[in-house]
Amino acid sequence: MKTSLSLNDYLNRSVLEIEEALRASIPEEWDIPPKLREAMLYSLEAGGKRLRPILVLSAAEAVGRAEHARKLAMPVACAVEMVHTYSLIHDDLPAMDDDDFRRGKPTNHKIYGEAMAILAGDGLLTHAFFAVTRAVSLGAPPEAVLAIVSDLARLAGAPGMVGGQAADMQGEQGVTSLEELEYIHLHKTSDLLVFSVLAGARIGGASSEQLEALQRFARRLGLAFQIQDDILDLVGDAAKLGKPVQSDVEERKVTYPYLIGMEESEKLVVRLTQEAKQALAEAKLETPDTLLAIADYLMSRDH
Repeated sequence: MKTSLSLNDYLNRSVLEIEEALRASIPEEWDIPPKLREAMLYSLEAGGKRLRPILVLSAAEAVGRAEHARKLAMPVACAVEMVHTYSLIHDDLPAMDDDDFRRGKPTNHKIYGEAMAILAGDGLLTHAFFAVTRAVSLGAPPEAVLAIVSDLARLAGAPGMVGGQAADMQGEQGVTSLEELEYIHLHKTSDLLVFSVLAGARIGGASSEQLEALQRFARRLGLAFQIQDDILDLVGDAAKLGKPVQSDVEERKVTYPYLIGMEESEKLVVRLTQEAKQALAEAKLETPDTLLAIADYLMSRDH
């Protein structure tokens, strides 16, 4: 489906604000080796749709007073983008996916070498936790920030995104069941989306019941998003996707369409999206419309 002008405006405005916040996120007064700072900023400022930080902002707005919640949530939005960027830097390394380009630019290690790329990723990951703590100085409740730090360590770490990446790497060519593939998708992709929604909701002051419903929303949305990505790799428009299509086939990756076929994969995306929307309705948010519109956008073939 086509996104509405109002959603496009919201996404564009959010990207501009996030880009500005990211540029200022590493204090200039810090004594950092110039090449390390340059390598960190090279990938952090490389562009992208910024969907994860936008989810942080929109979840905070949906629960709390919009502009106030958005201001408090911005450091956390920057943090999740730092974690996402670090994971991409490391994914692109020769020991992992061995990619030469990311977002239309040479990958970090192609510019700065493998050792500096590893350190740039390390720097962004650790700086993400500092960024989260900055929300306290803006007025966010310390207990909410503490919970966000705990969520980030878990959902981006060994039981979350890193665990999903490890399972993906170990299971290449050897994934034979939907259970194995679902584990990879839920952790490698979905967990950072879950963190984004939960973090924003915590900043906005969500109740425990709202957090539980929003976790279900984000978990199902994340899985649907990754299955849709598997589908788009086969039938999508490379210009819109910003990456080559048919790459999963060429690399002989096991995907949902490979295991259960295209038709069943598309049906599963529809079912998971419906379940995500039902969970969002059960959260009983004050202003859920933007989160709902973003969910529709993520499931469209225009993202």
